[in-house]
Amino acid sequence: MLLVMAVVATACGGSDNKSSSRKGGEQSTSIGDDGKTPKRGGTLRIAVAGETNGGFCLPEAQLASGINIVSAIYDTLTAPNAAGQLVPNLAKSVDHNADYTTWTIKLREGVKFHDGTPLDAKVVKNNLDAYRGTYPTRKPLLFLFTFSDVKDVRVVDNLTVEVTTKRPWVAFPSYLFANGRLGIVAQAQLDDAKTCDRKLIGTGPFKLKEWRINDHLTVVRNPDYWQKAPDGKPYPYLDQVIYRPVADEGQRLNSLQAGNVDEISTGLGGSLKTLRELQDKGDVEVNEVKRPNLVGHIMFNASKPPFDDAEMRQALAYGLDRKQLNEVVNDGLFKQADGPFAPGGIGYLKDPGFPQHNVAKAKQLIADYKKRTGKSTDFVLNTTSDPSITAIAELVQQQAKDLGLNVRLRGSDQAALINLAIGGEFQATLFTNSFAAGDPDEDHIWWYGQGNPVNFGRIKDPMIDQLLDQGRSEPDPAKRQTIYENINREFAKQVWNLWTTYTTETLATTTKVHGILPPKMPSGDKPFYIRITGDPPLAVWKE
Repeated sequence: MLLVMAVVATACGGSDNKSSSRKGGEQSTSIGDDGKTPKRGGTLRIAVAGETNGGFCLPEAQLASGINIVSAIYDTLTAPNAAGQLVPNLAKSVDHNADYTTWTIKLREGVKFHDGTPLDAKVVKNNLDAYRGTYPTRKPLLFLFTFSDVKDVRVVDNLTVEVTTKRPWVAFPSYLFANGRLGIVAQAQLDDAKTCDRKLIGTGPFKLKEWRINDHLTVVRNPDYWQKAPDGKPYPYLDQVIYRPVADEGQRLNSLQAGNVDEISTGLGGSLKTLRELQDKGDVEVNEVKRPNLVGHIMFNASKPPFDDAEMRQALAYGLDRKQLNEVVNDGLFKQADGPFAPGGIGYLKDPGFPQHNVAKAKQLIADYKKRTGKSTDFVLNTTSDPSITAIAELVQQQAKDLGLNVRLRGSDQAALINLAIGGEFQATLFTNSFAAGDPDEDHIWWYGQGNPVNFGRIKDPMIDQLLDQGRSEPDPAKRQTIYENINREFAKQVWNLWTTYTTETLATTTKVHGILPPKMPSGDKPFYIRITGDPPLAVWKE
């Protein structure tokens, strides 16, 4: 269910995105989040929601839950701070010319990959070329469209790269982070035509030890990591991290409670309620992201009947009781969504005009569609096989039945669900995406043009295309706000997606785990805490 790609993690508009446990407080740079002094060593066991079956050759990878693993092995050139601004990370600085068409990236000195080779301008240029599809050994699909506006990448000197874009690109630094996906890969991995997906070489705090697919992936501490901890030694504190794929949400919760794993994450309100109760008993620690970072929705395939017709999309939007869905699935803990952009972010509107619950209106639209087209209103709803997610699909199925619609459910694992979306092999699917979290320019690839495979819903809307183009090149914040508000209204009018809730990602650990809140960034900024984008466990330590 959880798809996190080209940019989740940059927050919008200066909102305060730091998070802490419900007990409050921020992590100090010298002591843990509970006042205890960190100690080195130990193993952190993390249960992730799915296996990354296609591997970790980053330009070509479909990561989903694997983003957490990637963050431990690779660093990104930029990263979001607590105010949602993209600041230098592996880069020392990122600057632009007057019209935002030339970007100069200066790199930090002395950084090395896990194989001992240096980080320099040449390998960064080759990485950017690999992501945009111009490097000979790499064949990206999704990133090819993400970076279609890059005209050229060149080496200026040993530590400087210059990127030229085809048009002004105001939010370009966001794409050097890309929700944690744009990790910088060592030259040897880039050139590895056979095993790039499983021989992983980054500059990150951990190095790959072993990967037994569908069982576990283990990373071990990089003793030469370039970021220093307060004790003067390199981060991280942990000796190793073991990631285990556990698709069942309930099983992840039980494993945490039993102490079989040390950390899980969830985007379901029902699970959050359980975790809060466990924390009140002193059994776990809960860290909640304060600002919604995902938006749940039913994604329609606008190229296949019946949802190639706006009347049927509107019918389902009027007919489904989204308030009931939120109450049943999330215990009402999350805010109902009427658009892709969350409160506090660019483009958010309290009332963009999205259809509100009206069963009579829904039934009339369905009847009109049948009479006008003579086509069936039956459809298949794709979902993951996780029982918690299947329960959501079953509730949608029942509500649709009450409208006279026959809905068949199709369950699959997380990776398969994404592949079906990429291939357009669905009519409607339960989905969660990062529209609510980042600069809205990062949503360009999800919605723009039908020739783009990242436009999973096959949206064909000239107005949205035009507005997305305007937003990409507009530097004025007020004008950008208006542009994305208009996109919000167009989504409501056409019902390209059926929005359900703004989702707050929650990270929960056993009480023996400390330092979950990230330390200060290399720039000195406070970090943007949003573990779903793969905050590396730099400062994490265990008793």
